[in-house]
Amino acid sequence: MKKIMSSALALIGLSAGLVAFTIAENSGIKGNVVPAEGATSVWAITGADSLKTTVNAGGFEFNNIKPGNYKVIIDAIEPLKDVQFEVSVPENKIVNVGDIKLAQ
Repeated sequence: MKKIMSSALALIGLSAGLVAFTIAENSGIKGNVVPAEGATSVWAITGADSLKTTVNAGGFEFNNIKPGNYKVIIDAIEPLKDVQFEVSVPENKIVNVGDIKLAQ
């Protein structure tokens, strides 16, 4: 009986920890590419982690990412040039980087 109770408490503790970990990753990055058809994908890189998302009607989003400092790279379509910039993402915040204008 004690073993069953101990196992149940351990399972509850692990479940609570998993929920807390999931809730903590409500951070993100979003923005727009101008012109809207000027890029197909955007990267967010931090340390050894790299994330990729597609550009949809000029907009892009990275949701549920870890807080931290990211290098964002917009893969432009020629003759436009790629754009790179740094962004700091705090815990539980969506950072809107606004309109990113691509140049030739």
